[in-house]
Amino acid sequence: MSNLYEMTAKSLDNQEIKLDKYKGDVLLIVNTASKCGLTPQYSELQQLHEKYSEKGLRVLGFPCNQFAGQEPGNSAEIGEFCQQNYGVSFQMFDKIDVNGANAHPIYKHLTADGKEPIEWNFAKFLVDREGNLVKRFPAKQSPTELTPDIEKLTN
Repeated sequence: MSNLYEMTAKSLDNQEIKLDKYKGDVLLIVNTASKCGLTPQYSELQQLHEKYSEKGLRVLGFPCNQFAGQEPGNSAEIGEFCQQNYGVSFQMFDKIDVNGANAHPIYKHLTADGKEPIEWNFAKFLVDREGNLVKRFPAKQSPTELTPDIEKLTN
């Protein structure tokens, strides 16, 4: 499957979501974790969601436990943590793998063509309104530093 819009992912409440619902939107796809030193990035991701959602930005969070076991919770625990601690209202999905043989198809797509595997929690991928990967940002890069790139795609 080479088209992002042909893929699906399960939400935290176990609903199958077709990514074609995001056609025409700018996507910021992030693998997340609740017990990571970078977890406070949830606040900045929420700020981007609030600031740019009316312009078509959709933040999509994908919890992952592949990096030092830093996302040990189940879906209900992850959702509660994100809401209580960071007020997350952007779309969060069920826990997935982002690297290796069991990597979710979305992440296989994002890292195809010889791109490096995901290095850590909170790696960020910016996708344009046509579903094309525009830019990848490292885990440690602050989400607010993505603002110029987001503005280019949402204006």
